[in-house]
Amino acid sequence: VQLQASGGGLVQPGGSLRLSCAASGSISSFNVMGWYRQAPGKERELVALFGSGGSTKYADAVKGRFTISRDNNKNELSLQMNSLKPEDTAVYYCNAVSFTSSTWGQGTQVTVSS
Repeated sequence: VQLQASGGGLVQPGGSLRLSCAASGSISSFNVMGWYRQAPGKERELVALFGSGGSTKYADAVKGRFTISRDNNKNELSLQMNSLKPEDTAVYYCNAVSFTSSTWGQGTQVTVSS
């Protein structure tokens, strides 16, 4: 299964974006799917996770502003980002983990700037 992330762009502080990660096949076998981000000069960091049981986990920096969702029927993972801040600027990557593999999508650039 391949992952294709989209939805990034340039947005002003306080604005919103919705990222999508479309899978080329079924995502039902993935135990955990998530979003990560990497800002220039920094290491890749966790943004949000969605478990197969419906549990979610968020980085402290995005709690209350970002919402992760997963649609197994559409084979899609999404990230609704509200109240964006300049420090949210990064390349965002989706990831899917099963018992046997970890799959990364290509990144989508999010730039928050006035």
